[in-house]
Amino acid sequence: MAENTTDIGRELSEQLNPGMEDALNARYGHLLPGMAEGVVDFAYGRQYARPGLGLRDRYLATIAALAALGGQTKPQLKVNIAGGRKAGLTQEEIAEVIWQMALYGGFPSAINALNAALEVFEEEEA
Repeated sequence: MAENTTDIGRELSEQLNPGMEDALNARYGHLLPGMAEGVVDFAYGRQYARPGLGLRDRYLATIAALAALGGQTKPQLKVNIAGGRKAGLTQEEIAEVIWQMALYGGFPSAINALNAALEVFEEEEA
């Protein structure tokens, strides 16, 4: 059983995004030692694992924010759409929350986010 936020974060990140910590370490560890563990601890152990809001709702909020921020967030958006699917979000819910963000991030951002979602959905079906 997890004892601290890093362990809690590791369990949750491995469930939702297997290999993420290792991938971050492989890519950035030589530049930023501890960065991968910090992401796991803060994002998953301290944020996604918090009580008060369910995991699927946290993913809806995350997908909405990344969609509104625009196309530069595509890699993170795809990871979080895949995580949201594992947390129980439907394709329709993801598409709707992205389209809602057209009001706040603009149509280009929403369309780019929908394209990222389609890529994730196609990968699921393959």
